[in-house]
Amino acid sequence: MELSERYIQKFEDEGFVSVYEHQDPAGTVYPKHSHHGKVSLFVTDGSIAFDFEGEKKEIIAPRRFDIPPNTPHSAVVGPLGWIVIVGEEVSGDS
Repeated sequence: MELSERYIQKFEDEGFVSVYEHQDPAGTVYPKHSHHGKVSLFVTDGSIAFDFEGEKKEIIAPRRFDIPPNTPHSAVVGPLGWIVIVGEEVSGDS
């Protein structure tokens, strides 16, 4: 079983309502937002840089990162793009 399949299974086993693989090209910008429930990310390829209201955090593959509910943040996808497994506690969270 490949890494992405293992993490999809892991997030499902942890009870996440929505689990899926997603990818974006380099430089994709996610404007400031928050999520109603916990969101867990497992970056399988590439990187993303988060900004939690001034606190910067770069996540480089392969690494898991959990975003607590109602935590405002923005993000920019790194120079090689990224592929990520997403687990959302609340379906259709945005």
